[in-house]
Amino acid sequence: MTSTLRPSPPAPPNSPQQAQSPAPRSPRRRRSWRQALRRDWQLYSLAILPLLFFLVFRYLPMIGNIIAFRRFKPGGSIFGEYWVGLRYFRMFLTDPTFWEVFTNTLVLGTLTLLFCFPLPIVLALLLNEVRARRFKRFVQSVSYLPHFLSIVIVAAMVMQLTSIDGTANQLVNLFGGDPVAFLQKPEWFRTIYVSSEVWQTVGWGTILYLAALTTVDEDLYEAARIDGAGRLRQTWHVTLPGIRPTMVTLLILNIGSFLAVGFEKILLLYNPLTYPTADVVSTYLFRMGFQSSNFSYAAAIGLFEAVIGLILVLSANVISRRTVGTSLW
Repeated sequence: MTSTLRPSPPAPPNSPQQAQSPAPRSPRRRRSWRQALRRDWQLYSLAILPLLFFLVFRYLPMIGNIIAFRRFKPGGSIFGEYWVGLRYFRMFLTDPTFWEVFTNTLVLGTLTLLFCFPLPIVLALLLNEVRARRFKRFVQSVSYLPHFLSIVIVAAMVMQLTSIDGTANQLVNLFGGDPVAFLQKPEWFRTIYVSSEVWQTVGWGTILYLAALTTVDEDLYEAARIDGAGRLRQTWHVTLPGIRPTMVTLLILNIGSFLAVGFEKILLLYNPLTYPTADVVSTYLFRMGFQSSNFSYAAAIGLFEAVIGLILVLSANVISRRTVGTSLW
């Protein structure tokens, strides 16, 4: 016997089969930016002042970089008198003083990055292990306070501590040594500068890391404890990978400001005796521009510094994305 399969007859209208079939979805209409602005104008209005700040103090001053390629004279045109091309770039590239200053900038930037970047992570990990809330808040408050002090106050405190009659020399006298004029010795300037940076910035830098530590899943710690991991192994395999995106983001931002070593503090602490180790690109640029009135030469140096900083940020971002998988963009 042979059997043939016949197609089932179509279901009558308003049957359960037709009721169960999903209706075709209409394409979702995207709201235009005008509709979004009309709906959430209160939120967008909050961005007006920050945008104006960046426009006036960050983007409009970029127009002044034109004087790096033109001869500028005080009292003349703000865009320079006549075109000179790459003359000022050749001047500082062949100037041995500039390369000495550039070397000092690299050394101070490297020391600052080596000490001021990992120490906030270490302090945040230590504070995360503290269970006494009062002691934890006390340590946080004490470590945060130096960040709110003015650079002028910090520089004055450093000068007082390292003066001939200061606390540092009192300790030297206590151990039978002779007083040392620390701020007049080139070999001591880098130690003093980096130490003051650590004291002023480490506590404030822990805020982001402590916030990042709160996002780490507690179940991961529980699983690590079940596997027999101690506190150090939990920190290495759970905590540090959990805050790695924050670490990478801050590292890229710090590399971007690598050449912009603390201009204000160095300007207040250094003197002609410490120029061999204290003079950096920003202070050299300040002297060339405002003391020597060579604004075009200073603009060329500043543009060179900005281009180097941009290259460092882009390179660090690419390396981080390819090796760690985390980047700014």
